[in-house]
Amino acid sequence: MEAVVKKVAREGGFYTAVTLLVVFAAFPFYWMLITTFKTDGDLYNLKSIPYWFNAAPTLEHVEYLFQKTLFLQWLENSALIGVCVCLITLVVSLPAGYSLARMAGRNAETLGIGIFLTYLVPPTLLFLPLSRVVSVLGLQDSIWALIVVYPTFTIPFCTWLLMGFFKSLPREIEEAAIVDGCSLFGTFIKIVLPLSLPGILTVIIFAFTLTMQEFVYALTFISSSAQKPVTLGVATDLIRGDIYYWGELMGAALIASVPVAIAYNFFLDRFIAGITGGAVK
Repeated sequence: MEAVVKKVAREGGFYTAVTLLVVFAAFPFYWMLITTFKTDGDLYNLKSIPYWFNAAPTLEHVEYLFQKTLFLQWLENSALIGVCVCLITLVVSLPAGYSLARMAGRNAETLGIGIFLTYLVPPTLLFLPLSRVVSVLGLQDSIWALIVVYPTFTIPFCTWLLMGFFKSLPREIEEAAIVDGCSLFGTFIKIVLPLSLPGILTVIIFAFTLTMQEFVYALTFISSSAQKPVTLGVATDLIRGDIYYWGELMGAALIASVPVAIAYNFFLDRFIAGITGGAVK
């Protein structure tokens, strides 16, 4: 009987902790959802209970977002920037990470740490020299400025992450392919990359997420509303002085965050495999 009580108490504590964690993680989405569909009177009435609808839901905030702002254009800009930055990051990080992983001696580890440390330099220090680069290239007030700038922080982090993942792959597989007549480049393409799919997906998710949430560089290099990514457009065009369009702000945040959350959930197993695969070394 005592063992049964202990088991029930243990399982009860576990499910209680999981429930609290789920509520904590889901509450921001719930808050954004109800705020998006609340009327202004319901939002600003201090006597209303804030956690549910005190008046009939409305679509006026969503209609305003899609009809009176450039929200769809901001989403397209963010998607284009994210895709281009991910491609650039993969083209540079994959061979760089593999080279560092297979380089003999402690120089590779030191170089890898040095590359990662560049990721830790805050954007508030780097936007000044980068603005000079953008000016020389003639990319001011263009999303291409962000496509050029964003890889400066995605490539170091993703290279370091892939280096750890490639170290977890056994060398014997590559050596066997080379013995069978495959070139080093062919081994990398045909053997290493397919085995590294979890790490590649992890890099894609990280790089895309980093570009989606970046604000300082976007604020520095973009001023035209039509060229803004969603993070900058929502923050600048829906906040006017001391007036906050809370319904539209929450609606934009919800629409922009849900696809990323779905992507994380859809690739969760491979994402975890990529993180842990890079951690064993």
